[in-house]
Amino acid sequence: MSIGLLVVATSGAGAQYLGNYSANPYAPNSTGNAYGAGSRYNPSSINNPYGQHGSAYSNNSANNPYATDGPKLYDSEGNYRGRLSSNPYDPDSISNPYGRYGSRFAPDSVNNPYGAGNPHTPDSPTNPYGQGLSIQGADDD
Repeated sequence: MSIGLLVVATSGAGAQYLGNYSANPYAPNSTGNAYGAGSRYNPSSINNPYGQHGSAYSNNSANNPYATDGPKLYDSEGNYRGRLSSNPYDPDSISNPYGRYGSRFAPDSVNNPYGAGNPHTPDSPTNPYGQGLSIQGADDD
């Protein structure tokens, strides 16, 4: 007959949701909430220095300056916003001052207060009342 439905896998398929990269101290999924997703005792938190995504030694960590597989950031529409990584040499890292996602002049960068980092938009990680960006870590199961 006809092809009725085409299923397309999303970029988040197989990824582990780690919370939202956000400065909101009240949202439970915010990394800015010390009692929610931002808790240093939460095993999947980027703030846990002993966890896979917060350790200074894990390749999947946001805090390892040499990591090449840090967590990915997505806005509410599913647009990729770079890697939550402290690696200044990774082209996708938000810490790379010359990269698309780290430059304070690039429109896709969370470091640009007039672009993706605008503190007045709900997706911005700098908005203290917003939802921030979704953090997706690699699924190692």
